[in-house]
Amino acid sequence: MHYVTLSFTHKNTPIEIREKLAFNDEEKFKEFYRKILALKTVNEVLIISTCNRVEILASVKENGEISDIILSELINHHRLLPYELDEKGEVHTDVDAVHHLFKVISSLDSVVLGETQIVSQIKEAFAFSYDNGFSGQKIARVMHNAFRCSAAVRSATDISKNPVSVASVAVSKAKEIFGGNLGGYTGVVVGAGEMGELTAKHLASSGANVILVNRSMEKAHHLAQMLDHVTVTVEPFSELKNLVNHYRLLFTATGAQGTIIDEKIIEETTFDRHWFDIAVPRDIAECDCENIHIYTVDELRSIMDDNIKQREISAGKAYAIVGKFTEDFFKWLQTLSVDPMIKEIREIARECSVNEIEKAIKKGYISKDVEDQVTKIVHQAFNSFLHAPTQKLKTIAEQPQADTVVQSIQLFFGLNSKQRKAIDIYKCDYQIEKDLIKDER
Repeated sequence: MHYVTLSFTHKNTPIEIREKLAFNDEEKFKEFYRKILALKTVNEVLIISTCNRVEILASVKENGEISDIILSELINHHRLLPYELDEKGEVHTDVDAVHHLFKVISSLDSVVLGETQIVSQIKEAFAFSYDNGFSGQKIARVMHNAFRCSAAVRSATDISKNPVSVASVAVSKAKEIFGGNLGGYTGVVVGAGEMGELTAKHLASSGANVILVNRSMEKAHHLAQMLDHVTVTVEPFSELKNLVNHYRLLFTATGAQGTIIDEKIIEETTFDRHWFDIAVPRDIAECDCENIHIYTVDELRSIMDDNIKQREISAGKAYAIVGKFTEDFFKWLQTLSVDPMIKEIREIARECSVNEIEKAIKKGYISKDVEDQVTKIVHQAFNSFLHAPTQKLKTIAEQPQADTVVQSIQLFFGLNSKQRKAIDIYKCDYQIEKDLIKDER
């Protein structure tokens, strides 16, 4: 059994080609899955399709030319011209394929180093593949170890802890100002473009209520529908003067060619106001207004650059963790073969019977001249006893839960003591969760 990955990302494939490779129609997506699974050497498939990457991970009986065949199917499915993928993408096999997946899910291969969205995207992709029967034990093995690798990277490093976009830095700075928690506060966001959208999302995820101000009310209402779990209000641009003098937090991210907030609309207040101007050119004019603290995009970018450097430092440690998880995965995989385990159990039974027969002879329970006959009878008894369990073990060897069963037996019998990992290093968690939900119903 082998693994192979075809990888098309922001690093090796231009966006106009990645857009063509994306799977946006569910039925056509399933159709492509079925085409790949119909290939003679393919066991299981997982496809990850996001705005920045298309990854096709397959468990195959043999590598050979399978990557070329999958590539050909991909070209045909999306009706591309062969030259459009010339020298595009990468192919990874076996150890390299697993290492690549662990690196991707640990956000070491992302546009923004350390971003966390990739984990949920891959979980959704795996759930879709597994639920539709496109993947099973072989893909599940590597996926659950990938999730554990990702968790270990985030736990042991600061790679995801420091914000690295101007919008996220602005909201992070606001949280710092208000004691680390924006729950109960309201942030006014002026502008519903890309930066305004990011700012609003970061505010919402931090628990702050959001007021959206935009010249296009339709665009603001569309953004408001995307924000969950907080109160979101949409106000017309004509209300800007009232809003800047009523709320403590203001974020501006418009595409205006000149300032939209100046001393003409600013009134004195009894409370401090913190304004984050993340627009270029600036939205807020310079002013010496009392109790108003203005943070410009250059100041925020300076913090962002420092955070990026910190993430790059963490990346070195993260790569070491990914390498260790990859090595451990393949060592663990070698311990799961059923036939050697059955052979080892039978050898243990044989040694036990020989030792007991020798003790019986020494104590005079049986005579030396019947040793061969007694040994034969005892061996036949053990073989008869082990026949049903070993047949059952072979039957379930390809099931998602088999690895847990195998490791349980290894633990009970003390097998592979040098290589055996803790029993909870792998379980088909997703299948177990599904079974529990089914039982509860």
